[in-house]
Amino acid sequence: MGGTTAERVALMAIHERYADAIMDGRKLVEFRKRRLADDIDTVWVYATAPVSKVVGHFSVDEIVQGTPQEIWDRYGSVGIIERDAYFEYYQGAATAVAIVVRGAERLTDPVALADLDPSPAIPQSFAYLPASSTPSRALAAV
Repeated sequence: MGGTTAERVALMAIHERYADAIMDGRKLVEFRKRRLADDIDTVWVYATAPVSKVVGHFSVDEIVQGTPQEIWDRYGSVGIIERDAYFEYYQGAATAVAIVVRGAERLTDPVALADLDPSPAIPQSFAYLPASSTPSRALAAV
């Protein structure tokens, strides 16, 4: 997305099933109700309970907004979510966001949020972190 080195990244809470599908390369888009900031090139994936750890990251290829129907028509086949569950998620929403995944990489050893410095709270949807506090930095220090 951007051409310069990012100063921050996104930390995104994703249900374990979908986090695994992203890391395995089966889920090629992440659906959200809110758009990521334009300066975000990297998303770190926090797999929710029972894993409760950062399991990997992916690059943002592009971010596409549209109505829930438009986004489903374009990306439903690569989103690894059932149609009914998708539309239930977007019930009452006028806008849907598709974050197109590129180059997902799974961490060999998932990282607990407590091992990051500073240690972030579990994000409700996603949170922004300084690039210097990401798991890659935590792992390099080990």
